[in-house]
Amino acid sequence: MPAPTASPLTAFTANLLDVLAEARSAEAALRQLDLFRRVVAGEGLFSIQQNVTTERDPAGEIRLRRFYSSEAERFPVQAPKRKTLTPWTDCLYLQGRVFVGEGADLLARTFDDYEQMRPYGVQSVVNVPLLQGNLCYATFNIFGTRPQWLPQEILGIRLLALAAARWVPPAPGLAYRFTGASLTTPVEA
Repeated sequence: MPAPTASPLTAFTANLLDVLAEARSAEAALRQLDLFRRVVAGEGLFSIQQNVTTERDPAGEIRLRRFYSSEAERFPVQAPKRKTLTPWTDCLYLQGRVFVGEGADLLARTFDDYEQMRPYGVQSVVNVPLLQGNLCYATFNIFGTRPQWLPQEILGIRLLALAAARWVPPAPGLAYRFTGASLTTPVEA
């Protein structure tokens, strides 16, 4: 009886894990993840936003710094962002859940820099929180050119985010709080 052959998914996953095991830096690993992202999710944008909020920052705000960008010329690494309490921040930072958004209107309402993304044809997003306990220390973000995600694409993106988590450290002194929201006590590293 011939030996069973690996499924395409098994081979793809094994290849991803082998490539990441050989990476010697976060930049190298994330560039490789970006190649796999294109297979899983197609064309679009990929970024990782690191949460750099500290207890010195105002309550009700999240401070982000771009840790990785597939389009670094247009969306540079280290570029800062500030987010307030919205359904998006509630989903990712307070509930620790994946955010899936579809449609240009939703993206325009959710992301204040959507006009910069529009020329890339992005119509959908999957944001995966990278968590340490209940603390969201970064988000793994895939903006796709497709109008809707298939369940297997969302699963693939979530698995890529898990693989990326090893390469994204929590920022020192990370702490954030929202009063009157679903989480009322500070979240600290």
